[in-house]
Amino acid sequence: MTDSLPDASKRLYGRRKGRPLRKRKTELLDTLLPALQIPAIQPDERIDPHALFPNPVRDVWLEVGFGSGHHMAWQAANNRDVGVIGAEPFINGVAGLLKLVDDEGVQDNVRVLPDDARPLLDALPDASIGRAFVLFADPWPKKRHWERRFIGPANLPRLSRVLKDGAELRLASDDMGLVRWMLEHTVKHPDFEWTARGPSDWRHRSEDWPPTRYEEKAIEAGRKPVFLRFIRKPRG
Repeated sequence: MTDSLPDASKRLYGRRKGRPLRKRKTELLDTLLPALQIPAIQPDERIDPHALFPNPVRDVWLEVGFGSGHHMAWQAANNRDVGVIGAEPFINGVAGLLKLVDDEGVQDNVRVLPDDARPLLDALPDASIGRAFVLFADPWPKKRHWERRFIGPANLPRLSRVLKDGAELRLASDDMGLVRWMLEHTVKHPDFEWTARGPSDWRHRSEDWPPTRYEEKAIEAGRKPVFLRFIRKPRG
């Protein structure tokens, strides 16, 4: 993969690999990942997301940067008629998701791009995604790195294009600088409407929004996560 992507000259993620993997996760990278992996996306390629799955699905959801995969695997296990696709460059996170997918038996409705999400977004058809998640993304706290934050001027148009009318965009972070940044850019984007009507709407998750391991660690450290939900406004 290269960092010279359209309208984004710098990568939006950190390291690609962490500590050595346990045997089972290493084996799953060799055995399960090839069956679930979205092939490398070529310039100007177009992908039918429904065609990625062996059985018909009523909708397709997308998670950008799924971390260790707990949220994505939960959504797949609790919505087996939905195809869930996720992009994650961190190979340890991909291995973590594969273990959860194997444990839950959701191989048929999960597909994975172990790479940057932007080429995938560019390859998806207009209005093809019913729900998108960007949860606890890297906050890039230094000002000189703010342009690397995923939710911002470069990627909100990408998300707007692929989301169906009425589709939900879910964002979460425990970093207040990033929360303010995401709110500022998403609220002022003409295609998104913030659904919050009161403080409880951003302080608490809905029942169909499970906690992630990162969220639990943030709470243990005394940080309070914020949960943001936006609706893609109807076109025209």
